[in-house]
Amino acid sequence: MESWKRLAVTQENAAVNAGSTAHEIAENLRKRIRSGDLRVGDRLPTQAELAEEFGVERGTVRQAVRVLQDDGLLTNVTKGSPPRIAALRPPALDEPQPTMVGLGPRMTEAFAAAHVRIDAACLTAQSLLPALAEPLRLIHEGRIRPERIDVRVLLPSRDIPLAFPTAVDGDDDTVHNRWLGMRNAQGQVLQYNLQGLRSTHKIDVNVTFRALPFTPPIKLYLLNEAEALFAYYTVTRREEQTEDGLLDMYDAVGSESLLFSFEKRTGQRDAAFVEQSQKWFNALWETITTDLTLF
Repeated sequence: MESWKRLAVTQENAAVNAGSTAHEIAENLRKRIRSGDLRVGDRLPTQAELAEEFGVERGTVRQAVRVLQDDGLLTNVTKGSPPRIAALRPPALDEPQPTMVGLGPRMTEAFAAAHVRIDAACLTAQSLLPALAEPLRLIHEGRIRPERIDVRVLLPSRDIPLAFPTAVDGDDDTVHNRWLGMRNAQGQVLQYNLQGLRSTHKIDVNVTFRALPFTPPIKLYLLNEAEALFAYYTVTRREEQTEDGLLDMYDAVGSESLLFSFEKRTGQRDAAFVEQSQKWFNALWETITTDLTLF
């Protein structure tokens, strides 16, 4: 009975939509995405199903799919299977936003891909943890499901004197140990949250850390080799009350650093920045950095 009803609805839609243009089909599907009829992570109907529904040739459907792809509404567009609905694209970072604000929506969009690739160079994983909260929630709700996740993180070595955070005067051990504790704890939580997807969702997850022999003056996030997010660490003098007393130090609050976005598809200048940033990261990863164990 249900199958008969679905067939009747399809035939009715085909009659109503017969002769639709690619633009009209794209607009119809766009409305379904915005209304929630097609949710993030859902597969688009096959070309054959759409052609039957709209009473058109498959070539017209392919044109409509390309329109949606160009609008950033589809991901995993391959010849082998129907594409999935991508996370709604956040507004472009034409005006830089604090890292804690701007990184989350970008990370969520990146996780809509079938193969997620995240590279990060930073002082700690302080901004990465909250940025991953939303994509992890969507995965656990079944709204997106990457097939593979590869995360590489460059963090300063524990064995070097840091340029910052550092004590203004006196013994620097307390400040260094405080930073080291944060680096290790945040990295372990990041690793645990992502690698847990192996058992809960059977996703191929790889999280790797390497140690930098210097203090990074900037933070860099590379998303799916398609976007680079860049921010400066601005060093300032500040005091913080701890169990060991008042710490007077030079430090940088990374979550407040303004984040600049560069996307390959935006133009040649942005594409060159993304490519050179990826080369810079890969060169560090493969040469002067060392294995890092969080303890």
